[in-house]
Amino acid sequence: MPDFDPVLDAAADRFITFGYHGTTMRKIAERANLSVPGLYHHYPSKQNMLVAVLDAAMADLRWRLDAADAEGGQDPVRRLELLVHALVLYHCHRKGLGLIALSEMRSLEEPSRRRIAHARTEVQRLVDQAVLDGSARGLFRTRYPLDASRAVVTMAISVASWFRQDLPLTPEDVATRYTEYALNVLSAT
Repeated sequence: MPDFDPVLDAAADRFITFGYHGTTMRKIAERANLSVPGLYHHYPSKQNMLVAVLDAAMADLRWRLDAADAEGGQDPVRRLELLVHALVLYHCHRKGLGLIALSEMRSLEEPSRRRIAHARTEVQRLVDQAVLDGSARGLFRTRYPLDASRAVVTMAISVASWFRQDLPLTPEDVATRYTEYALNVLSAT
């Protein structure tokens, strides 16, 4: 996980284990080795903790994707490969944060929900741009580039729902395979 303070680390752990609505301030306090009043000294509410966890997760993911996109330079196929690889690796290594992001958007209150949803949309737009650039150059032959881009991102982030460290596949193996799947979805030349 990103470098969370011990309270956010405890909150993320409890959200992963019990879900947002199943997590109480008491469960977070116990995990953080604090009293409930001590917990409130750090964060005024469970909602504030969820927002902080998701903000940190999105920032962590975004810098990785920006670096992947930049590394791909002007080659849209390479950009897509690196973006998918980074998305899959993130959701293997940061599985818990990926699960929180997948399942707890519904628990966010406004305006945080809108802001974090926008950050997620910006992640999709990075992949969309690589796909559109590749389609414009004839490198991707899919008839529906934006639909295919959404399918690729959905496929990549869903890794968080099934990947386990005890599988015979490493995160790198999964990322390599999913990059190949993405290229197939896009009918890459």
